[in-house]
Amino acid sequence: MRTRFWSLVMVVALLPLTAQAVTTIDAPPLKQVIRTPTGAVNEGPPLKVPLITWGGDIATILANGNAARTAAGSIFSQKGLDLELVRVDDFKQQVQSYLKGETPFLRGTMGMIHMAADVVGADPQTRPVVVYQMTWSNGGDCLVVKPGIGNVAALKGKTIAVQAYGPHVAYLAKALRDAGLSMRDVTIRWLPDLTGTDNTPMEAFYGNDVDAAFVIIPDGLTLTSGGNVGNGAEGSVKGARILMSTKTANRIIADVYAVRSDFFQAHRDRVRQFVHGLLLAEQQLKAIFKDRQGRMAEFKPMITAAASILLDSPQATADAEALYADCQYVGFRGNVDFFGNPKWPRSFERITEEVQSAFVAANLITARAPLDKAQWDYDQLREGLLGIDDVASPRFKTEEVAKVVTQRQAQGTLGEGQLFSFEINFKPNQKVFSEDLYQDAFDQVVELASAYGGAVITVEGHSDPLRYRKLEKQGADEIVLRRTMQAAKNLSMSRAIAVRDSVIGYARQNGLPLDNSQFTVLGHGISQPKYATPRTQQEWLDNMRVVFRIIQIEAEETVFEPLN
Repeated sequence: MRTRFWSLVMVVALLPLTAQAVTTIDAPPLKQVIRTPTGAVNEGPPLKVPLITWGGDIATILANGNAARTAAGSIFSQKGLDLELVRVDDFKQQVQSYLKGETPFLRGTMGMIHMAADVVGADPQTRPVVVYQMTWSNGGDCLVVKPGIGNVAALKGKTIAVQAYGPHVAYLAKALRDAGLSMRDVTIRWLPDLTGTDNTPMEAFYGNDVDAAFVIIPDGLTLTSGGNVGNGAEGSVKGARILMSTKTANRIIADVYAVRSDFFQAHRDRVRQFVHGLLLAEQQLKAIFKDRQGRMAEFKPMITAAASILLDSPQATADAEALYADCQYVGFRGNVDFFGNPKWPRSFERITEEVQSAFVAANLITARAPLDKAQWDYDQLREGLLGIDDVASPRFKTEEVAKVVTQRQAQGTLGEGQLFSFEINFKPNQKVFSEDLYQDAFDQVVELASAYGGAVITVEGHSDPLRYRKLEKQGADEIVLRRTMQAAKNLSMSRAIAVRDSVIGYARQNGLPLDNSQFTVLGHGISQPKYATPRTQQEWLDNMRVVFRIIQIEAEETVFEPLN
């Protein structure tokens, strides 16, 4: 189930906070839950295509002529397709329909598809072929925590509420992995529903025995008094806050379509027409939203149809617009990177490895299972698309980021919003930071920058205070001490700049351009040594370091430029 009900925030806010008897469940591998026999695909017409309640599916509705059944003259109709769009938010039900042959499609996140991989992949006919990436979640999902949890690493040993078989399982696995943890390092409280019932992660979070919960953003806003810090009133939990949302972790939850192998092999061109139709509709949808006032004749029927099909009410147009705002459509270029560039940190291959490793370890799947991709000739999918080679604009206002970071540094609050951190060391007088010495660290930075594209990455240089301490002990005058301190600060800044430039150069050299605006550099000099007075050579060397910090800074609205 993948839903977003923004009006739910207002509804819940009006309710008194009462204790609920929350029903938790086991989450064994789907292979042990679903035993549906394989059936031949019902090819229609119409051919059934599942939707889920998510902004990415608005493009599918538009391509279908703003109707559940393909309308004459629509993009899909022009492609020779006759489809019936059916919303199925229960993923287990989707898998069962897929196995029976009621539809050849699976619609979900990469994590959800992987959770079904060992059950649908057991038969060569139903082995899934991932054919299209629609979106990344870009703000609609979040991790809410109680007081005392300052970063992801602090989740170790804690109890986390998550919807079973839902979109947040892979989100949890990725966040833990990036903090050096695994799913075995936490206790998971599995809930059957995502939102809107008594058996959701939000409801479980009210209990004293749950420390954190992955929820959709409306529930997260309710729990935290509008995204600030919960004050205990109007459904909030006192001291609760959003540790991380997908506005920051904006390339973790990937929404895709997969197709049964037997149908794909028999109807490859038909599936390609479906994918091309989605690409065309996505581009058209963006243009309509961008100029909704000038294109109201197109906007109104589109958003009304989306509200009706996804939210069961043609009047729920504001909620449908909120669904759209939650996601980042990846478009043609995003699909080329996702499926065709194995070096890209958020590629199909890398996410497959990441998710299946975590899910096997957590016993969510019994074993690794094959997951194929379509391997399209993307030159054939360019037709009718405009601006597909546009270069992405910087997402952060560099000067504003620098101001915020410098202010936090002066206030000693730079650690607020920190999600992850790690460091590298350097030698005395070192000025060059080459790939052969630091490739593992560079790869880690590129991976984190790609997955957490809404976070600021600080590159912070630190110097050793030994020389200063010696001068101080010798009774050097204040001017000499100040000059020595400033020289150490300048040196630490130059090293931080050199490291940042080396990382960006390394990424560019490997065809992985990073957004330079995401990085900011700081020189701490000798103000934050690991060892104030190093007594061994190792302590002396440990003080010479560059620290990478991944910081959530999305609350600073003047700093962050959200993707359209």
